[in-house]
Amino acid sequence: MNPFDRRRFLHVAGLTGSVSITGTGFAQTASESIRHQVLEADPHPPAPVHTIRFAVIGLDHAHIMSMTAAILRGGGQLVSVLSTNQDGLKNKQLAEFRARFGDVPEAASEDAVLQDRSVQLVLGAPVPDQRAPLGIRVMKAEKDFLSDKPAVTSLAQLAAVRRTIRETRRKFAIMYSERLEVPAAVKAGELVQAGAIGKVIQTVNLAPHRLRASSRPAWFFDGKRYGGILTDIGSHQADQFLFYTGSTKATVVASQTGNLAHPAYPYFEDFGDMLLTGNGGTGYVRVDWFTPDGLASWGDGRLFILGTEGYIELRKYIDPLGRQGTNHLLMVDRKEARYMDCSKLDLPFGREFVADIVNRTETAQNQEQALLAAELVLKAQKTATRPLAT
Repeated sequence: MNPFDRRRFLHVAGLTGSVSITGTGFAQTASESIRHQVLEADPHPPAPVHTIRFAVIGLDHAHIMSMTAAILRGGGQLVSVLSTNQDGLKNKQLAEFRARFGDVPEAASEDAVLQDRSVQLVLGAPVPDQRAPLGIRVMKAEKDFLSDKPAVTSLAQLAAVRRTIRETRRKFAIMYSERLEVPAAVKAGELVQAGAIGKVIQTVNLAPHRLRASSRPAWFFDGKRYGGILTDIGSHQADQFLFYTGSTKATVVASQTGNLAHPAYPYFEDFGDMLLTGNGGTGYVRVDWFTPDGLASWGDGRLFILGTEGYIELRKYIDPLGRQGTNHLLMVDRKEARYMDCSKLDLPFGREFVADIVNRTETAQNQEQALLAAELVLKAQKTATRPLAT
């Protein structure tokens, strides 16, 4: 093959760069055939309408930082904070929290928070198996609760949470941050609800994470404490499956979990996947702790949303192919292919959730959908088989 023919072959095969090929030969490069947009934030975003007083109990996961920031953006007034850590990290956790949010008063005890009638909402991120019991106590104290995920680690806990919601009429919300606190995911929801890709029929969600085992607390490697990999990480993806497909009923078709490469931690799972089906569509989820150190982010989280008239792909945290920043959204419909940089867009969850607390509405999060996502991963975890590699 002469050099010219070889180069032509490589172009056609896509090995020397992406090309768009027509029946008459080479047309535009892929980058030229995609409309690029940087979506700008609303210069006059809606201001918080309501104000509530809230407290924080449990600082064992760093998600509590973004949870607190969301409620503050939404009009919340932070009253107090309490670390429940039992591993000697209480002072460190408090110092990190105050470095972010100022000299927040430390609560004397959990009872002091629950007995403060001015507190309307409690945020919690203690060790995962402690979150549902805390939320139940909060609801029984006539307050609403916003938990880090996973909010429940057993089906027994889930039944108790549902029972307490019925008895108290309080909210047990779950911060599924990979959808609620990611601008590209928020934008994808708007596009789906506007019918931009027709009826959604499937979601595929890939969620690799970086382990960095030496920085993790002991409970992180104990399946009984964190619930297992599908219960923990997979709760994000179950939430997205339900939301984007609009499913109100769903079941687990199949699931796997295993420890493929970390024998030093026998009660830890580093890989899991599950196949879901609902009355709005189907979903496939893969979660793992195998993000390599060569990636400049903790994970290359990707979401694919397939519709009857197009599809959406999200690269939420990084684009290894070279686009800078986060929140990359690609959409192809019957008219064109579009790339959208969503990094500047507004995050409405905090504002909407504060309003929900005041108005007793469910704009920010549907209670049944939030708990159905938890139920799906608990059942997937319980019935998971082991990959043959284990």
